[in-house]
Amino acid sequence: MQKLYINPLPVRIWHWTNALGFLLLIASGLQIRYLDLFQWLSFRTAVIAHNWIGFVLIVNFFVWFGFYLLSDKIKVYHPELSPSKYFRASFRQLQFYGYGIFRGDPNPHHPSAYRKFNALQSMMYQIIMMLLVPMQFFTGVLLWDVTRFSSVIEVFGGVRVVDTVHVLLFIVFSGFIIVHVYLASLGHTRSAHFKAMLTGYEEIEDEPTQKASS
Repeated sequence: MQKLYINPLPVRIWHWTNALGFLLLIASGLQIRYLDLFQWLSFRTAVIAHNWIGFVLIVNFFVWFGFYLLSDKIKVYHPELSPSKYFRASFRQLQFYGYGIFRGDPNPHHPSAYRKFNALQSMMYQIIMMLLVPMQFFTGVLLWDVTRFSSVIEVFGGVRVVDTVHVLLFIVFSGFIIVHVYLASLGHTRSAHFKAMLTGYEEIEDEPTQKASS
């Protein structure tokens, strides 16, 4: 078993801040949206908490973006530029998640400091971090003060449209968190990937040596 340092301290701080923040946003968002079903906080307190947590996560996003943009760690998010290589790697990963893992097959992706994401993760994180998260923050800021941003809101079709997009993204992120936790449990032990995001060190299983044929 080898240990590979692939999660620097700034990434780990960002990750856990983001995880806690999104859980709190989901909880306070449910309180705001379904006041008759959830009574954890008063409506006003839930709105204030939701807004402040959202602004904290916006700042946290730019800290994450700045760290990757200004360091060589941005290579982690570089896509595979060869379509054939990308689709082959994606297909192998789909086979592994679909049935290979249940047969005890080894994971086809071998992480390194600059390629810690498999092909599917790389595509998904690029979509989430570069598109969906900014959209969620943008719609959230518009809904934070509909009077101040009324002209911008009207450009996008009105409050109903902006709110619908915000809620749909909330559903997407809620589902993503569930899938993310499940996939994080698929290491060589159930807690291996969680430990890696605490210590920074990912445990890499040694590849089995090929026996010489007689």
